[in-house]
Amino acid sequence: MGTLRQDATTNEWVILAPERAGRPVPATPARAPVPSHEPACPFCQGNEHLTPPEIARSPASGPWELRVVPNRYPALAPGGTTDRHGEPLAREMDGVGFHEVVIESPLHDERTDDMTTDRVAAVLATWRDRYRALAAEPGVKAVVLFKNFGERAGTSLVHPHSQILATPVIPPDALHRYAVATRYFDDTGRCVYLDVIERELRAGERVVAERAGLVAVAPFASGVPFETWIAPRSKRPSFASVGDDDLPELADLLRDVLGGLRRAAGDPDYNLVIHSAPAGEESKPFFLWHLRVLPRMVTPAGFELGSGMSINTVAPESAARLLREALARVPVR
Repeated sequence: MGTLRQDATTNEWVILAPERAGRPVPATPARAPVPSHEPACPFCQGNEHLTPPEIARSPASGPWELRVVPNRYPALAPGGTTDRHGEPLAREMDGVGFHEVVIESPLHDERTDDMTTDRVAAVLATWRDRYRALAAEPGVKAVVLFKNFGERAGTSLVHPHSQILATPVIPPDALHRYAVATRYFDDTGRCVYLDVIERELRAGERVVAERAGLVAVAPFASGVPFETWIAPRSKRPSFASVGDDDLPELADLLRDVLGGLRRAAGDPDYNLVIHSAPAGEESKPFFLWHLRVLPRMVTPAGFELGSGMSINTVAPESAARLLREALARVPVR
């Protein structure tokens, strides 16, 4: 018999049904080899003229290792107004905001878990710096930072990159998470995320890896197989609060988690998302920034779409154990 578990950070229920892992599913094809340079790729070195003018690069001169550019096909763009207009039941506003791309490497085939810790730390520093800059823009209410890896995760270009969207409204998922965290704080005087992390550390069975200031866990109510969170172990509501001294530890843990996932779960496509307190709420103790790795090993079907509930066929305890075993095989960099 499967079980239902409630996520304390959203109050939503998920179904754990490991026995469904035995049902017939289409085979996942092996990942096709990728060249180190693709002449037609706009993100490859030498094709800088194929992207909009860059916002930032590292290093500042000479051959680059990392670039930030506006998205050529933005979901939101600067300009316009945030004024609402239209009837109460048909409101709209200009699509004002920011949509940026972080080109994480000059190599077309480089993956995060193949990078050195220093290289990953440079990517994280860029995420943090752009997060701070966009959160400070007038009218910005939320900054959403994400990485899509693989077709099933929604990527359109193989070249390693991530994206940042700054929006003039708080997205509904973020609004819901923040509302639950605020209510929990009002009821208990504590941060629900820190309480969850402390409980996981005491239990131990869903802990994937630990560092002095961070922990990686397979959450109790994981919505997808091998879902993994990386979170700080102290009060840090906003991703903007990550300091330079924090970056190597975060980079090391993220690289290890992605390498472990690659070995334990058959190299799945995945989404990586950073959750953070809304702009202007960074100092309030209700929230805890955290990074979620969401493997795309299953496709939501009728029940998920009709109910809003997830069915997870890999218990988080099993996922954490397999990831811990795989971490022992991650090369040291």
